[in-house]
Amino acid sequence: MKLPQIIPHKIYDLSGLQHQISRWRLLGKTVSFTNGCFDILHQGHIASLSDAAREADFLVVGVNSDASTRRLKGEQRPINDQQARATLLAALLMVDAVIIFEEDTPLELIKTVLPDVLVKGGDYTLEQIVGAREVMESGGRVVINPIVPGYSTSGLIEKIHRL
Repeated sequence: MKLPQIIPHKIYDLSGLQHQISRWRLLGKTVSFTNGCFDILHQGHIASLSDAAREADFLVVGVNSDASTRRLKGEQRPINDQQARATLLAALLMVDAVIIFEEDTPLELIKTVLPDVLVKGGDYTLEQIVGAREVMESGGRVVINPIVPGYSTSGLIEKIHRL
């Protein structure tokens, strides 16, 4: 099924996302949430997003804004701007909604969305996962998925510099 016209409609602002999640929940559906910079998509991202999508009926992905990515990763990042990163994620079959957030962490976004499942990669512990306490207190689950070794955006950038 080729429906490229839906890609931009999978990128939401906060009020639009809240409305969409309310519609899903009225249908009795569950929502998982994950987040990251997703600067240069690679196999590790695809594995992580696929795992997150399996946890619920719908997957929401929070994407760090350009300013947030710079604060977290350094002045040379991001490689791809926030709209490009959001569009690439929205084009993926397993992603149902994408939202860009300005803060360094998605805590406020998670507190607003209160997903049924909060998913992060295996390089985190439960205590390090932003929003874990809030999700669990609201009756949700936190899932830590294994990372795919050998794949990272920083590693790709280093490899490109060596060429």
